[in-house]
Amino acid sequence: MRRWSAIILLSLLLGFPAAVIAADKPYFYPYVNPLEATVMELPSYYHADIPDKVPTKTFSLTVFPDREIPKVFWYEDGLDFSLVYQKEKAPLVFIIAGTGARFNSPKMLNMQKALYQAGYHVISITSPTHMHFIVNASSTMTPGNLYEDAKDVYKVMQLAMDKVKKNIEVSSFHLTGYSLGGIQAAFVSMLDEEKKIFDFERVLLINPPVNLYTSVNILDSMLTENIPGGINNIDSWMDEVMKRLAAAEKKMGYFELSGEYIYKAYKRFPPREDFLASLVGVAFRTDSSNMVFAADVMKGGGFITPTDVTMTNSTALTPFYIVGNRTSFKDYFEDHFVPYFRAKDPSLTEEKMIKMLSLRNIEPYLRSAEKIGLLHNEDDIILAPGEIDYLEELFGSRAKIFPTGGHCGNMNHQDVVDFMVNFFAGQDG
Repeated sequence: MRRWSAIILLSLLLGFPAAVIAADKPYFYPYVNPLEATVMELPSYYHADIPDKVPTKTFSLTVFPDREIPKVFWYEDGLDFSLVYQKEKAPLVFIIAGTGARFNSPKMLNMQKALYQAGYHVISITSPTHMHFIVNASSTMTPGNLYEDAKDVYKVMQLAMDKVKKNIEVSSFHLTGYSLGGIQAAFVSMLDEEKKIFDFERVLLINPPVNLYTSVNILDSMLTENIPGGINNIDSWMDEVMKRLAAAEKKMGYFELSGEYIYKAYKRFPPREDFLASLVGVAFRTDSSNMVFAADVMKGGGFITPTDVTMTNSTALTPFYIVGNRTSFKDYFEDHFVPYFRAKDPSLTEEKMIKMLSLRNIEPYLRSAEKIGLLHNEDDIILAPGEIDYLEELFGSRAKIFPTGGHCGNMNHQDVVDFMVNFFAGQDG
């Protein structure tokens, strides 16, 4: 699985020529193609000026002491999280990672550095869709229910604070998250209004979906509609990726696993927008398949893994990986997710569940909660037509919408980082 992730990253050098934006615009982003903006690394010239290193400690939580971890997850021994800390008393920001991301993924590290530089403690939490969270901290072991996932994240936040309270002094609490973590932050914030454990002063939603079901199906379609022959032809598609990588290395005269290399190489190849869309789809499907595998195994199998096989650290997982990569989110939703929650509440239908997975379902709260702000991009690829307009109307003056940046592609841009830091400081401009 890690090999595929590396291949996907490297294959971005098959990219597209950067478009030119008018020089008189205050915000400049080198890619106006939303797919480019989403996956191409931001050239270093536009990077936010943040520290290379910040003081960080990693901790582990035992969320369910009596939980028996299947032997196939022999390496899982508690939920890890990180603390970036100030020496003096300071406000603290919780960050929830995006789909399939750990607490120490690149986007999380950049946010930690920016917030540390601005004077904040930072606690970073792995996405509830990541295998690490599902195994160690998910109460349902069926990620995707925003209400249930919010309860799990909120519990982790409390345990994390108990773990670090001797290390830091906290003056106030704030919350943010990007992508899936962005919409989850909204539901966590609403839960905190009831529990009042943190009483968050400011909450920032970064590139959240409006409706989770809609957005993940958009991402799934990028895979199924852009690989010739569909998902069953993915092996041939990967062969094409490898051939193009070899051709790039030959033309460049060298190879290097770095964003700078990819940026230089990517301009040498003709546009292939369908190919780039398929890369986005494969990246999402890889995260999704890991999620589905973990959820199925933790509940005893029966969806993509057998119920009568005890998997250990020596079990060959390739067959399950193949099945997982042919399992769409729609399959997971209809055949695994809905039946699980319907068994708990027979009144739940697919239609009701889809509506529940949406910011629209908590719209009255979002309209009234002045502390909640929105940071988004007009060209975000996970939004359906009209959804960016809905978000802008919903949040009004609390929304900052950049014209370009794709889905979270501009998170390390200086202008975006400046807005994020100013937001938590109470400066909404």
